Amino acid sequence: MRDRLNLSLPVEMIAQINDLAIRRRLTRSAIVEAAVASFLSPDGADRLEAAFARRLDRLTRQVQRLERDSGLSTEALALFIRFWLTITPPLPSDAQATAQAKGRERYEGFIEALGRRLNQGRTLRDEIPMDLIRTDLASDQTDTDHGSSDYVE
Repeated sequence: MRDRLNLSLPVEMIAQINDLAIRRRLTRSAIVEAAVASFLSPDGADRLEAAFARRLDRLTRQVQRLERDSGLSTEALALFIRFWLTITPPLPSDAQATAQAKGRERYEGFIEALGRRLNQGRTLRDEIPMDLIRTDLASDQTDTDHGSSDYVE
């Protein structure tokens, strides 16, 4: 069943409808009907919203991985610094130059080993199982001693 609807449109829009009808070999009514159906259909908006939701979900997962990685790096560095400061005795003045030279040599070795490890695709993140790392923000906020498995007491 069809019903008639009279409407007023700007002259420019009617000219565009006429041109499209001629090019596509359609009636003006068919063009206006398709345009109104498209406008009333929520499919376009729903698809756009779903696409945005998928992108936001992907971005959320990426940010969560970045948070995990930066937290892991921070904790690993903090644990190393605490351990190093605890076990390293102060050096006498006459041993400073020798220690600095040895430190530069060890640092260069460290950088080479790190480069080799990264070239192999191995990362610390891959070695730590996900279930060992807490992801609950509430437990992170209430935990003030940062775990009880520290090497240093």
